[in-house]
Amino acid sequence: MVWIVLGIVVVIGLWAVATYNGLVQLRLQGDNAWSDISVQLKRRYDLIPNLVETVKGYAGHEQKVFQQVTEARSRAIQATSPQDKSAAEGMLTGTLKSLFAVAENYPQLRANENFLGLQQSLSQIEEAVQSARRYYNAVVRDYNTKLTVIPDRFVAGLGGFTPKEFFQLDSAEEAKAPKVSFS
Repeated sequence: MVWIVLGIVVVIGLWAVATYNGLVQLRLQGDNAWSDISVQLKRRYDLIPNLVETVKGYAGHEQKVFQQVTEARSRAIQATSPQDKSAAEGMLTGTLKSLFAVAENYPQLRANENFLGLQQSLSQIEEAVQSARRYYNAVVRDYNTKLTVIPDRFVAGLGGFTPKEFFQLDSAEEAKAPKVSFS
């Protein structure tokens, strides 16, 4: 009888350790995925001043648009949580659309090689951000699911694991990448 009880305790102990390790692994994957998003967003933030300066060279009198883009970029850089970051990114995407709308009025700018290169880079970065966001949200979904299903929920509670936030854009319109094609 002692062997049976001891066997059950060992099995439960092994299960608890395996569940704990699985939760730790998912939490670390989530942190890593968030880091990937941050890297892509930093690339985007670094590109935006070059884009603004290029447009400014052709449309210097559009100061309000340039100021809005700069302010939105600053807010996006300062945001830390997925919820704050998604709101700031939505605002930044909107101001970038305004910047591209200004650029549409300048045919010489649309033909400028530097501007075209910046457009292409921004488009590639937007795709990378979306890919990183999808991966992050998938990991967060798996992690949060594991935190709520029984019996894993008990180990999560004892281990102090807390749910992670999804990284979502605020609306379907904001979820679209800014239009960067002028053809």
